[in-house]
Amino acid sequence: MQSTRRPLLRRVAPLLLPLLLCFVCWATPARGMTDEAISNLRQETRDIFYHGYDNYMQHAFPEDELRPLTCTPLTRDRQNPAHIEVNDVLGNYSLTLIDSLSTLAILASSPPPAKRGRNKPLDDFQDGIQLLVEYYGDGTEGPSGQGKRARGFDLDSKVQVFETVIRGVGGLLSAHLFAAGDLPIRGYEPRVQKKKGKEGLFWRNGLVYDGQLLRLATDLAERLMPAFYTPTGLPYPRVNLRHGVHFYANSPYNNDPEHGECKKDSNDKGAEITETCSAGAGSLVLEFSTLSRLTGDSRFEVAAKQAFWAVWQRRSTIGLIGAGIDAESGQWVSPYTGIGAGIDSFFEYSLKSHILLSGLPYDVGNPGIDSPDAFLKAWLDAHEGIKRHVYRGATHQHPHYIQVDLYTGAMRAFWIDSLSAYYQGLLTLAGELDEAIETHLLYTALWTRYSAMPERWSTATGNIESGLRWWGGRPEFIESTWYLYRATEDPWYLHVGEMTLRDIKRRCWTKCGWAGLQDVRTGELSDRMESFFLGETVKYLFLLFDPSHPLNTMDSPIVFTTEGHPLIIPKRLRPSKLTRNNVPAPEWQPAPGTCPLPPPPVPFSISATAARPDIFHAASLARLHHMPTIDTLDSPLIEFTADHPSISISDIQSPSNYTYYPWTLPLELIPHNATSSKMAIRTTFDLSFPNLPNTLQNSGLQRVHEGILVNSMSGLRLGMIRESDSMPGKQEMTFDEQFRIYAISNVALGRDEKVYMSRSTIESFNPLDPFFTRTRDAQTFDLVIDAPSLPVTTPSSRALTDLLEDALSENTNLSDFDMETFELDVDPDTLASEPSYLSSLLASLQHLLNPPSPSTTLLSSSSFPINPKQGQDPAQTERIAVPGTLPTGPGSAPLPDAPDPELTYSALNPLSWSSIYIHPTNLCDDRLPIEIPRSYQIIAIPRGGCSFSAKLHNIPAFPPDSASLQLVIIKSTTPSETLPQDEIFNALVQPLLDESQFTPSGLPRPNPIPLIMVRGGDDTIALLKRANGVGVRRRYYFRSQGVRIGNLIVL
Repeated sequence: MQSTRRPLLRRVAPLLLPLLLCFVCWATPARGMTDEAISNLRQETRDIFYHGYDNYMQHAFPEDELRPLTCTPLTRDRQNPAHIEVNDVLGNYSLTLIDSLSTLAILASSPPPAKRGRNKPLDDFQDGIQLLVEYYGDGTEGPSGQGKRARGFDLDSKVQVFETVIRGVGGLLSAHLFAAGDLPIRGYEPRVQKKKGKEGLFWRNGLVYDGQLLRLATDLAERLMPAFYTPTGLPYPRVNLRHGVHFYANSPYNNDPEHGECKKDSNDKGAEITETCSAGAGSLVLEFSTLSRLTGDSRFEVAAKQAFWAVWQRRSTIGLIGAGIDAESGQWVSPYTGIGAGIDSFFEYSLKSHILLSGLPYDVGNPGIDSPDAFLKAWLDAHEGIKRHVYRGATHQHPHYIQVDLYTGAMRAFWIDSLSAYYQGLLTLAGELDEAIETHLLYTALWTRYSAMPERWSTATGNIESGLRWWGGRPEFIESTWYLYRATEDPWYLHVGEMTLRDIKRRCWTKCGWAGLQDVRTGELSDRMESFFLGETVKYLFLLFDPSHPLNTMDSPIVFTTEGHPLIIPKRLRPSKLTRNNVPAPEWQPAPGTCPLPPPPVPFSISATAARPDIFHAASLARLHHMPTIDTLDSPLIEFTADHPSISISDIQSPSNYTYYPWTLPLELIPHNATSSKMAIRTTFDLSFPNLPNTLQNSGLQRVHEGILVNSMSGLRLGMIRESDSMPGKQEMTFDEQFRIYAISNVALGRDEKVYMSRSTIESFNPLDPFFTRTRDAQTFDLVIDAPSLPVTTPSSRALTDLLEDALSENTNLSDFDMETFELDVDPDTLASEPSYLSSLLASLQHLLNPPSPSTTLLSSSSFPINPKQGQDPAQTERIAVPGTLPTGPGSAPLPDAPDPELTYSALNPLSWSSIYIHPTNLCDDRLPIEIPRSYQIIAIPRGGCSFSAKLHNIPAFPPDSASLQLVIIKSTTPSETLPQDEIFNALVQPLLDESQFTPSGLPRPNPIPLIMVRGGDDTIALLKRANGVGVRRRYYFRSQGVRIGNLIVL
């Protein structure tokens, strides 16, 4: 046996060695990118920053931004105040330097090797702060508070509140936290010292840092506060740093029109617009809360939180917020919404505010808007609405987001914008990793196609939308790439970052800095280096290529603002655990959660993302397969030469654009018969109805609450999609596939909108048509009840007037009354049960507020009508429909054969049954007297105590007759009015009759009793007690090709 094994091993050994070597060669690059390659990319990113920063300091400082093509500064356009693209941002306060300080601090943690151990980024960081103090003062009231350019930010500049907060205030605060040591800089250990009468941090450049940036941030924020004086709490969009908001017609500061303040008529064409956006109004909490916690002045945090909730409280009924909103009226300006421009950072700040403020004290008397968990709940609700209405899944070629109607969720546009690329980073931060990875792929494919991210691109046409073809250096896509790499450590994202770095170097380099792309297709440059390019874009690239950076490894509640400035509330300002434990818990608390694990690695693969089955779906949606190759002469990619000053050997050797891994792998690595995974296909079809005589096409559509009411089927066209729906909740439920009407005669519908049709509308169509089959609902129905209206008792105006006059004593009219607090003795029960009582009370107050006219006499109180609804019969009968369910099981019996009643009451159309008995117990331990089922057509019994079959078992046998028992009603125990809308579906189940019906004597019941269950609890019982008629109206639904049409409701 041994002799036979040895030759076999000797034969196998020569084969094992190449296999092992092959495995080792395969496993070695499985890390995706070597440490040396990452280090080189980190250095290249550092070089990108300094090429822009040094040129700004040389050619543009102390102005706001740099013109990289002409090597000149970019300043405010004072000749054209309406040029808001420039004037909203540039406040004449050295914006690029302020925006770059936090990037310098981040670079300082990983400085390149230097002579004598010099940390150049740290020196530049401290020198930059010294320059700001030199030009704008140290923020004090004394002589040192006056800088070369201004005392603080006392500048005649009308700027946008949002941009000034995120760039100016946020940049100053972040730099202060780095300078004070609250944010980490590796190797920098600040210590407060006292020397020569000065106290602070003594730096090598001679500056004694004692909080100058914090004081300057406070000065800048103070100048923005007048914008928050609005009726809604939403800040005005713009403010003058020196003069405030006097240019708004309705501002309380507009009180001196004779000296240049604006016109009072807000309808004047020259009046200042008051439209702001959700992002601009709601994205101030991080900066202002940090400022308040550092200074102890709560005004900033309170104002920012009020603005946030002023936006969120105006969300639509489907949980969406719009982009534009009027600061004075609080009305939405546009019905379109999505996740991008005008909305983006609102969602970002809802989650990040929760992170930043967690563990900090808050107003325990108002936890619904002040606690950190309140912001988390806002994010969870917002994400649920986005996922429900804005997100399009894999059946739309590849998951992405669209523009929808704010109120209905109906599709309005197919474009996505470059700003929306931030959302994948936010999803990653929130733990929604799968959604982040899949949707990030489309943006990666778009960058691969255009070597940049176009401002707006259409998923429908595959082209740039509305001529918005520029890329100004925006950071959002790179930001999300960094977040995803930190969460997954998938080398795919390092390669994506390398792709962006190569394209920026190749396309945006100028001798004086980095230019934006005016046209991503042709490479045309714009003469502007936005401050956020150095403040955000380069920062996120550097953090991506510096895995060991302190900000990448620090376990603390650090958040990055929407301008990329890291913020934290220092530990010294956080209460002890003992203090936190004494804070009462708010009513809503988040469910315990865990961070999701990254996708498991695929065997023999480098990247789990690259191995995804849908990766080529994103490339297909981006039309990447239609793009020219690098060798195509007409391609704009052949726009650089080997002697380009910014091109290195690695740039030339590294693949770029349409040849970048993995979308176009080398052909020798792809089997000749290889295919990508199959795309999901949506089953859609149109159902058209013929034109009927004497009707107008499409004239029968009427917009109603939650959908469309169809009054005529003539020429109607229903666009339907077959899909399975789900109900969100603690445990998401997935339902069977149904058809959903997504469009009706070219009118798009939202996901939750319904199509209503009356029975009279569809009576003329064949109910057995296989494409439009009418089917009786075997589960639900409507219990129809005729009941007289409750009488309304209204206290007389004389009584209310006497009440007020007693409280006012000698002051018979409030116009002459010095308003102070006075008390009224009001019956709270009457006030709660009778709304008209409050109405009459307010009417009497209004009567007293009006001063008596000398030419008229006051009307006597007896002349006021007692009944609030004149001419209405107190005993008028109302017809009310209560939803209910039919039973299942062997004991169930069909409903009585009675015609379906109309929904409108008429004395000529009475309901089927009029004698009703309400049993006081749950009929489990007692039996009904024989006279009850013989004399009453309806018996109502409370739910609970025993099974439904046991309740029927305690009803004696009776001879069937039209006047005897026809129906047993089981009333649920929960009033429907107390249920949230999303729980009504689960509030009532079908009752189970688990055995055949028997009489009390144990014999099979010859005539089984129909049983139903209705919701409403005691309210329904009270309605039945005063009812004079009861009927049952059956429900119908429609099927098409055997599949139910889920959102078609037959009235």
